[in-house]
Amino acid sequence: MSAMSQLPPQVQERLQRLQQLQNTMQQLVMQRQRIEMEIADSNRALDALSKMEEGAKSYMSMGAVLVEKPKDEIIKELTDRKEFLDMRIKVIQKQEDKTKEKLSSLQETLQKELGISQ
Repeated sequence: MSAMSQLPPQVQERLQRLQQLQNTMQQLVMQRQRIEMEIADSNRALDALSKMEEGAKSYMSMGAVLVEKPKDEIIKELTDRKEFLDMRIKVIQKQEDKTKEKLSSLQETLQKELGISQ
């Protein structure tokens, strides 16, 4: 008989919920990190574009193809994308905060139920 099956059903459910919350937290952190990397890439691209001479050719990646575009269009697209990503990261941060609170509360409850001292 496993140790898990010896626990009361409500404790088993809380442990499963804890594991789900931990998985959710891990996914949120990975999403935030990907977005942060994309924001950093956008910042580097915007910085490089700002240093380009006027009239220099500029290209933007469209999937596997580079397409020539006016510098101001690329700057607008990158700026819009960056604003969207900034909003998205704020939403993810709020989700992370709520998930952390739930995790902490659930851990405290489980520690009390299992008689684990901190």
